[in-house]
Amino acid sequence: MADKLSRFTETYTTFSGADIVCTFDGTTIGALSGITWSVTREKAPIYTMGSPNPRSFSRGKRGIAGSLIFTVFDRPGLYNMLDSDRGRRMRYWTRTHNVLPGAGGTGSDRHRGVVPVGNQYLDVREGVPYYADQIPPFDVTITFANEYGNAAVRSIYGIEILNEGSGASMDDIVIEETMTFVARDLGPMIATETSFTDLADDMDDYEGVFTPDVTF
Repeated sequence: MADKLSRFTETYTTFSGADIVCTFDGTTIGALSGITWSVTREKAPIYTMGSPNPRSFSRGKRGIAGSLIFTVFDRPGLYNMLDSDRGRRMRYWTRTHNVLPGAGGTGSDRHRGVVPVGNQYLDVREGVPYYADQIPPFDVTITFANEYGNAAVRSIYGIEILNEGSGASMDDIVIEETMTFVARDLGPMIATETSFTDLADDMDDYEGVFTPDVTF
């Protein structure tokens, strides 16, 4: 049986959305239903007298951005991840009136806006962000694995969330929440049997950042 399957496993392979698992800063996010990313860079033509065609192109700044699409359940999965991960890898300080309702504290201090304005500058505590744009930068690792045992991994580094939005309608059978982000770096897709050390040596731009967050 293994010999019959080897022609599928020992060649190029593809993955579908059902083969993907995403981890945010090492924590699996089951509510994530989609992720997109794009890379853009400024490039401008350089002209000289005597020719209508560009002589060369100058290269400017690069931007990495994308979106996260979450399926809405009866609890905020992203914030629950932050609360469970608080104190280990990701820490966040804010004033009590900016803390997510129900995320620690007692009595009326669980809700923002209850601290008198004159006392807010003294009321700093560790908690869970109230809005997604307050979340500190984190890495996303996208892991691919199909039925044949083939696997690959790709990472997005230093994600900063910009916007979040959602909505509901009588025509919606599933409610989704979308967040847009910018990032500092985007790693290439790598098959897990690839030597990360050898690959990093061949790609000077990344300088060995291919240490995988997920092992197989």
